[in-house]
Amino acid sequence: MLRNTPYDRLEIGMEAEAHRLCVADDLFVFAHASGNFNPLNLPDQDGDGDGKAEAVAPSMWIGALISGVLGNKLPGPGTVYKSQTLRFLGRAMAGDELVARVKLVSKGADRVVTFDTRVEKADGTVLAEGEAEVYAPDFEASIDSELVPGLTVQSHRHFDRLLLEAEGLDPIPTAVVAPEEANSLGGALLGAEHGLITAILIGDEVKIRAAAAALGKDLSGYELIHEPNHKAAAALGVAMIHDGRAKALMKGHLHTDDLLGQVVKRDGGLRVGRRLSHVFVMDVPGLDHLLTVSDAAINIAPDLDTKVDITQNAIDLMRCLGVEVPKVGILSAVEMVNPKIPSTLDAAILSKMADRGQIRGGLVDGPLAMDNAIDAEAARTKGITSMVAGKADILIAPNLEAGNMLAKELTYVAHAEAGGLVLGARCPVILTSRADGDKARLASCAIAALYAARAAML
Repeated sequence: MLRNTPYDRLEIGMEAEAHRLCVADDLFVFAHASGNFNPLNLPDQDGDGDGKAEAVAPSMWIGALISGVLGNKLPGPGTVYKSQTLRFLGRAMAGDELVARVKLVSKGADRVVTFDTRVEKADGTVLAEGEAEVYAPDFEASIDSELVPGLTVQSHRHFDRLLLEAEGLDPIPTAVVAPEEANSLGGALLGAEHGLITAILIGDEVKIRAAAAALGKDLSGYELIHEPNHKAAAALGVAMIHDGRAKALMKGHLHTDDLLGQVVKRDGGLRVGRRLSHVFVMDVPGLDHLLTVSDAAINIAPDLDTKVDITQNAIDLMRCLGVEVPKVGILSAVEMVNPKIPSTLDAAILSKMADRGQIRGGLVDGPLAMDNAIDAEAARTKGITSMVAGKADILIAPNLEAGNMLAKELTYVAHAEAGGLVLGARCPVILTSRADGDKARLASCAIAALYAARAAML
């Protein structure tokens, strides 16, 4: 609770202060609130052309910290500004800890009080100083600060990290099958332009060149193989993997079955003894880690053996993305084993199989409902003691319908970006959607590149 000090109880010399860690999200929020999009003040922009983002805190954001002390602490709730002078003496950056201080120096008529004000770094470096005149409240008041709605900044910093890591690798040669319209071709070219893949275009040359013309792109630097039949084009892509000319496949404008049908062929396919599964790697605003959802696109009603492979594929991928020991939540509608709900039985068995080393490289627990898999407070409320509950990096859905709905809810309701990959074959298979934005397409290429580079080290 924030409580005030009314005018008649204020005394000269009273002081108050507030500590604040400046974080990147503060700079985004201030940019939206003020309408000031100066690139020097944005954490992901290079404002002076030196090749790195500055993330300088706007001076008026620093000054606003003084308003927070006056409005919350002294005099507190009910205070109204009359004037504020400020002299800015230094700069703060994202990551700096700041202290805003006010000291009452005079009381005047009509409840006007004057404060010396300053903002410093934690080491005492003065960033701003000045004088504030405010109308102090003449009544006692308080407010519960938790009643103020929270904010979620819709940034995708986890994908930014993956892109940075992948751009340090050599481009992965990628057979792009049937990129015969603007969306599918655009995704491949975008990945190539960012140095994530080397795109080998396989499909109807006339349609591919028409798509390039629509995008205003020049294909003179790309290898283009004319094969108008989609199944034959997919077979060519698979053959390139066997020949070592490509290390990844990418789906263009063809049916997924036409592509994966060639991947899973007994003779000449890319089977490695494990079931194929689709993995959505998701960057969810407000979540402090990557989240993986599987399987949402291939295995409709997976049995226990298939769920073992789905789980192992997801663990292997997350390890390649830098999660040392991924935490896997096996989802169901409830967190208790119930013989009437088959998915709870599968979840319990998968958990025990992980304990016995039959699933390797991650911590696996289930059954878990969605709330207690992802939210620590929900897990505590239900009395669940687990290394996974409330902290899951990977969510294994009971079937395709549940996984697909979950992934799309996160995308369209929670504003997540999602990169899609098919695993369990000799190489990663990049699946992009016509609805994907540039960040999602780039992320899919980056995820494939990191997996191809690191999977052999698992």
